[in-house]
Amino acid sequence: MLKQLSGMDSLFLYTENHRAPLEVGCLQIYDPSTAPNGEVRFKEILATFQERLDRVDLFRQKLVEVPFSLDYPYWTEDRDFDLEYHVRHISLPKPGDREQLMAQVARLQARQLDHTRPLWMAHVIGGLEDIPGFPKNAFAVFMKFHHAAIDGATSQDLQAIMHDREPFPADASSYRPSIGPGDDNSPGTLNLLARTPLNTALRSTKLGLGLLFALPGAVRMLLARDRKSKTPVPVTILNPGRVTPNRSIGGRFFDLDDFRAIRATCRGATINDVALAVIAGGMRYYLEARESLPEVPLVAGCPIHVGSSMNDDRGRPNLLSIMTPSLHTDIKDPVERLHAIRDDTLGAKAATAALGKTTLTRIPMNLPAPVARNLYPLLVTLGVQSQTLLFNTLISNVAIEHSPLYFAGAKLSRVMGTAPPFDQWGAFHTVVSYGDEVSITVTACRDMLPDPEFYAECIEASFDDLGRATLGKPATRKKVKRRKTSTARKPPEVEIAP
Repeated sequence: MLKQLSGMDSLFLYTENHRAPLEVGCLQIYDPSTAPNGEVRFKEILATFQERLDRVDLFRQKLVEVPFSLDYPYWTEDRDFDLEYHVRHISLPKPGDREQLMAQVARLQARQLDHTRPLWMAHVIGGLEDIPGFPKNAFAVFMKFHHAAIDGATSQDLQAIMHDREPFPADASSYRPSIGPGDDNSPGTLNLLARTPLNTALRSTKLGLGLLFALPGAVRMLLARDRKSKTPVPVTILNPGRVTPNRSIGGRFFDLDDFRAIRATCRGATINDVALAVIAGGMRYYLEARESLPEVPLVAGCPIHVGSSMNDDRGRPNLLSIMTPSLHTDIKDPVERLHAIRDDTLGAKAATAALGKTTLTRIPMNLPAPVARNLYPLLVTLGVQSQTLLFNTLISNVAIEHSPLYFAGAKLSRVMGTAPPFDQWGAFHTVVSYGDEVSITVTACRDMLPDPEFYAECIEASFDDLGRATLGKPATRKKVKRRKTSTARKPPEVEIAP
């Protein structure tokens, strides 16, 4: 069956550019000790990918455009699919430490995918020899997909499909045979054009109905909102307009049990609230160190998935809404900040419920393609020029599995997410829970955040503060020192307790 991109999927195609490719990634760290002889060779990784190709349609599918962009693109099978183009092997030079790994992943994240091929890549990374907390002889796999094909929620489905629940499962067969010669389902030009009038008419009708249904929800949302005057979102050094093509990545791992224990001290809070509080404290430390913390609190944009699974023919990968809670970075006390964030997310959820969780998706889903292709870039340009912000940073939360997962016999040990910074939003945070760990990662424009390792230390210091204040645990580091910097690129210093 020929599948077409939705309006929401296409939004990520129409708004991206060479400076800001809209691609999401996942850095997966594997422990080969569970594999035969305690090692996994690259050819075995290739074989595992080959065996699983047909479990997910997007692996073999590429985009085909409708002539003159009269309608949204379609997915079609790539008859010239080359697995070894999409799965590659690289190795870090010695000493193979954490900063080298993050720098390499940042470079891979910055490279724009080839839109004439299926929109994904996987890089197997070796040479991880000096990274605390990583298993002995560990290797990494960095997988990247275009946001038009996948989002944070559907990536959970992908993880389950790509991995096994034991090192050597009894049934490792694919779901269907590979596409062979003669199975080309590429639609012809006349076929694509013939579909366009009906598609446009249906979308226009749905758009009108969507706007009609949105009106009462918007009224309910306004009534549900706090009637206090809203302060405009402040512009920070992480929001200075257009991003550059350069990327930086930093992150840390935390015990999930600590997150749960902190959550238990704040009635009604969620794991996501705790993550927001940790990120808020980290951003406060970082901006203080660069002497650019605004008095007005920062605001987060938190995507909400309202769709179905990636293998549901009726579902779409990008059925997204968003809530915009305050990060309360004007509050110094970490406990008070957590409670304020809890209250704000509860209010944001109530407003979203009042509006209807799918209301915000109806307009981008049903805009006619020629309108969307021209309108979305225009809105981005106007937003940059006016310096009007909806939020300061995006924060996405993804839960994978609590039970161990395996790939080619190797145990999935740790997971970090990456996400695309964009014009006006130079830092994108990803929170991933897997097993007994939570990772917090920032993917940023390097010209806006040139010191990702220091930023990660700020995140860690914020977590230490929150843990000490709520659980009574001793601090593992001193406060981040505030010092002047001669240039924006020069990283501030941090003192670490012995």
